[in-house]
Amino acid sequence: MSTRDMRPGSTGGADVPGPLYGGPDDDYTPEQLAAMSRQDLDRLGARYDGVEILHVDPGPEPGSIMEKRAVRQVGTVFALAGLFAFLFVVVYVGSGWFLPDWHWDVTEGGWSAFFTPMLGLFMGLSLLCVGVGLVLFTKKLLPHETAVQDKHDGSHFDRVTAGATLVGGWHNSGLARRKLITRSLLLMGGGVGLMLIMPLGGLIKNPNKGNPLGTTSWAEGVRLVRDNGTPIRPGDQEPGSLETVFPAVPGGNRQADAATMLIRLRPSQVDNLRPREGHADFAYGEYVAYSKICTHAGCPVSLYEQETSRILCPCHQSMFDVTQGAKPVFGPATRALPQLPIGVDDEGFFVARSDYIEAVGPTYWNRERI
Repeated sequence: MSTRDMRPGSTGGADVPGPLYGGPDDDYTPEQLAAMSRQDLDRLGARYDGVEILHVDPGPEPGSIMEKRAVRQVGTVFALAGLFAFLFVVVYVGSGWFLPDWHWDVTEGGWSAFFTPMLGLFMGLSLLCVGVGLVLFTKKLLPHETAVQDKHDGSHFDRVTAGATLVGGWHNSGLARRKLITRSLLLMGGGVGLMLIMPLGGLIKNPNKGNPLGTTSWAEGVRLVRDNGTPIRPGDQEPGSLETVFPAVPGGNRQADAATMLIRLRPSQVDNLRPREGHADFAYGEYVAYSKICTHAGCPVSLYEQETSRILCPCHQSMFDVTQGAKPVFGPATRALPQLPIGVDDEGFFVARSDYIEAVGPTYWNRERI
């Protein structure tokens, strides 16, 4: 077929183009249309739709070596897309089940370090194969034609002929007889479908369960230690002094959310101490402990002015009063510094009586404990 073939239908038709606007229900009764074959309806509809075929390049001959090779290529790529999608699902669902459990830890070098990269790798490979498969299928197996068609309103005639055109498109795709591609499409569709709905699990699962944003390493009985690991006893600090302490756990002095200010108040400050509601027993004598992480933007707050009982955040000048439960008294911070309940163990060293009962650091989507 030449590139200037003016026949209206993709599969041929009358040499004389029909009227530009279809819908001649008066010319063809429903019985006449029902008696026509799909090919005849396709040709008739194209002619009455005013379709001008500019170029037609038929697909490979059915059963030819070229078609078989193309089918194998397309089927293989679609199957790989499904395989990678199922691997994504296996990693996503299997972690913590039959695969090692994944948890967020910057020092983790095992399964947790590869969990997210593997999800991204398998999803990327699957979507890449989907795209490559569709391109190969369209380029190597479908007939190519370039046509121009006028827009018009629909009618019964148009609906019947449009249906024939759609059926013709399915027939021309060859999917009905190319079983390898059909099966690989089912595999790919199932795998990619599961892969795409897997992230919905994050909307169902309790996001606070094991959430590192909601807990720190402080717990009942955990000692307060200096950066060098030495524990602290009452009386080690001078009145009015501040010391940064960490939980006595492996790597405790490298955990940003665990840094805590242990402050020994002066007698005058003790007289003015007004703990927040529910924090009346959080102090130990003249000692109080507050989180070192500013509740505005997460900067370390440790500029302590004992004369005014205020702690200043150097980033945005938020100020907190240690005698009023570290409530903000100036600056952009709106939330008090979390207070750590402290006590003394049998050997006379400071210990935490629990974790912080409120979230440490800047406010996020759920700042309260679960």
